Amino acid sequence: MIFITLLNIAIFQGIILGVIILKSPIFKSKANKYLAYAIFSLSILLLNLVFELTQIYNTIPFLYFFDTIGLELAFPVFILLFITHQVNHPILQSKRILWLFTPFLFTAVINIFSNLDTIAHVYKIPNFIQQIIEVLKLIQIIVSLLFLPSILIYAYTCIKVSNNVQEKKWITHLWLLIFILLTSFVLTIIVALFLDIDITPIMRTLALLATFLIHWIVYTGIFKFKLAKDQEEIKTLLKINTNLPVAEITIPKVSSEKKIETFTQENSYFKKLEDLCKNHHIYRDSTLDRDKVADMLGISTGYVSQLVNTITGNNFATYINHYRVKAVKDIILNSEFDNYSLLAIGLECGFSSKSTFHNAFKKITGITPNAYRKQH
Repeated sequence: MIFITLLNIAIFQGIILGVIILKSPIFKSKANKYLAYAIFSLSILLLNLVFELTQIYNTIPFLYFFDTIGLELAFPVFILLFITHQVNHPILQSKRILWLFTPFLFTAVINIFSNLDTIAHVYKIPNFIQQIIEVLKLIQIIVSLLFLPSILIYAYTCIKVSNNVQEKKWITHLWLLIFILLTSFVLTIIVALFLDIDITPIMRTLALLATFLIHWIVYTGIFKFKLAKDQEEIKTLLKINTNLPVAEITIPKVSSEKKIETFTQENSYFKKLEDLCKNHHIYRDSTLDRDKVADMLGISTGYVSQLVNTITGNNFATYINHYRVKAVKDIILNSEFDNYSLLAIGLECGFSSKSTFHNAFKKITGITPNAYRKQH
């Protein structure tokens, strides 16, 4: 029961994710279109397993059609097309890449003909046609077992074309998970062909791996990669539009023999701190703390706290968050950043997580980042 529930959750999530990728302008691209098709294929394969485990084929035989079309051979082709489009591989100039769907189409035709009696309640297929089909099915099995590892190996060579480190990293991880899944599937089929053993437990384990793959694509492959890509693009635009320096700041330390100053706006340490925030944008460092600022200014962390608390009336964290929130507001007001997510903007402005970003923004402005964007 738990196993079927996990499968159903993964199927539902996969279908919803595929629709979001195809319909949302945030994720819309030719590469992501094929990723959506791959997710749909994997979801249908898991749905077939659920139908089989719940014996729904016995009551609705027509559903057996989805189990005969051989989507396990279309899935890796969609992944390959996703990778080649994502890295802009030269092979895209050739239409011969569409021939990679041949094993899938061949398998679908053979399986549908051999199971017509089950799918559509037609008269039993004559014996001589059955024999021809059996020979073709043997050829189909051999071709499939050779095709799956071959296309995966070729897909890996395509990843090397990418010059984007972040992109190459996540696509390689995606490829590795799929390679483990499909290679295990192929080895299991080979073992079943030569040994009389029950492979059901192995197939169930592979199904669980497939559910993990869908969850991973949702979180790491789509959300985190898109977030990282948005941050990189925001950072690039900020450099171009505002000429913000992003290198590490080195401030000459003030002599320890200098006379202690009063805590006013004219305090030289506070003026240096203001300069670091306004002109060097140190608040964009999500790990910024009193220790780092104290080291930059050449004073103690306690002095930093006393300086900020007395002059601004806020603690150090709130003081820095004011600069971060102002930076977020400035970016939201710039139409060049309309297509970027608020979370990506918040993280690029120095917030460490979604919750700290939203809480700080609402505390300082009285409204959420999303409400502020809608108002402006």
